[in-house]
Amino acid sequence: MNAFKGKDWAKRTLSATKRLFSKARYGSLTERIRERRPLHRTESLLRSTKLRLLQGVGALGLLASLSVGGNEYVKLHTYEVYHVYVGDQQAGTVSDPKVVEDFMLGKVKQLEEQNPNVHMVLNTDEVTYKPEKAFRAESDDQAALASLDGMLKSHAVGVQLVVNGEVVGIVKDKEVADEVLNRIKDKYVPQKKDGSRVSVLSAAPEPQIGETALQSVDFVESVETPITEIKPEQIMNPDDLVRKLETGGVAPTKYTVVKGDCVSCIAKKLGISKQVIYEKNPWIQDDKIKVGDVLDVTMLKPALTVRTVEKVVESQEIQHEIIYEKDDTMRAGETKTIKPGKNGLKKVTFLITKGNGYMMDQELIGEEVVEQPIPEYAKKGTKVVLGEGTGKFVWPVVSAKLSDYFGMRWGKLHKGVDITGNKNILAADNGIVTYTGDKGDGYGNKVVIDHQNGYVTVYGHMSKIETSKGKIVEKGEKIGIMGDTGDSTGVHLHFEIQRNGVAENPLKFLSR
Repeated sequence: MNAFKGKDWAKRTLSATKRLFSKARYGSLTERIRERRPLHRTESLLRSTKLRLLQGVGALGLLASLSVGGNEYVKLHTYEVYHVYVGDQQAGTVSDPKVVEDFMLGKVKQLEEQNPNVHMVLNTDEVTYKPEKAFRAESDDQAALASLDGMLKSHAVGVQLVVNGEVVGIVKDKEVADEVLNRIKDKYVPQKKDGSRVSVLSAAPEPQIGETALQSVDFVESVETPITEIKPEQIMNPDDLVRKLETGGVAPTKYTVVKGDCVSCIAKKLGISKQVIYEKNPWIQDDKIKVGDVLDVTMLKPALTVRTVEKVVESQEIQHEIIYEKDDTMRAGETKTIKPGKNGLKKVTFLITKGNGYMMDQELIGEEVVEQPIPEYAKKGTKVVLGEGTGKFVWPVVSAKLSDYFGMRWGKLHKGVDITGNKNILAADNGIVTYTGDKGDGYGNKVVIDHQNGYVTVYGHMSKIETSKGKIVEKGEKIGIMGDTGDSTGVHLHFEIQRNGVAENPLKFLSR
């Protein structure tokens, strides 16, 4: 207020000085000359007027000095403060936003220390600042922080694991959710010979014979991991969540073998696949079980299905052909080797899709002959024998596609290949039908053809048989329609080739 009073006094002084100067210069001096006053008195009057004029100029300097000083005083006492709001509600006024930021960081750290197993979140996104610059503006950091402390609210957040739109569990954060999902995936990722897991590469190299290259691994189901507000007690232990996802919460189920039971009988009785029984009870060898044996027949219902796509390269033999020279001195059907042959070798590449380790689809994507077969030369009697095969087989299904292949499965040999495609089933070579019907051995409706040359072919799971026992069939002749009878997991043909009573890989004899 003193500065403003100084400015007002200076203005009044300046005004008076101006009046004095005007009157002294034009009024008093002129009058004295007109009155012809003595010169010395005139000089005295001028000196007096000059003195008064100088006093007026001094007032102007004082005014300027007071004005500059007042401005500096105002500047020195003008401050910028920050009004702090939480939403629309004012918490107080602080000298610097950093005071609030440091306070909130401390609150977050305190919450983390008090709740180590869950993430706590403050409503800091609602905190805003409104700056103000004013003369003698006032702030009170401590009062503002005390008010802010009561306005900041905290809540717990977690990550939901949502499968096909259903919340299966809640974990601490995205990192834990990814760990749970990766643990489930890793269970079905194929292993290398050294026990390490095969990795998915952006450009997976071509595998060598006997190797597997993982093309992709993902989930069949839709999986989402959104962040959401939760209650701390909703957080699940990662091990418990993995178990829930793998089992679907199904409790273990046991079955005690009774008189008359067999593996396929039990599977049919319980409505499950034989594969489940073999997998859960690896001690079963050659289907041998006895009364009183307790089987684990738990049929899990996993919430997630891990889909792996693997490129597998195998080495397969190419059956050599037999070139016969007719000999009318030999009786019909009799043969004699002149020069032995040798089977060839081919590299076969499959693209195999699995769901939780079970075969879902198999596609033959490449064949490369590594070693050509050498034919066998033999003599054969000239007497014609009806139903004798040529030793060269054709695919028993038009537009054939493999759904399973020859080899060991869960401690048991899968003696043939499973084929899908056109539903009509054809004889793979000339021969005589030796069996039609269902023996209850898991093949369902099947046909067996003896090709009269050491080879026998078997066709299983037919929905309809269109031939009969004792009939002579020719290569490519229709013998039935594809189905899913017996122990089948869908409509397909189970096809076997046996030589001298031993099942061999049909792909040795079939080619694209």
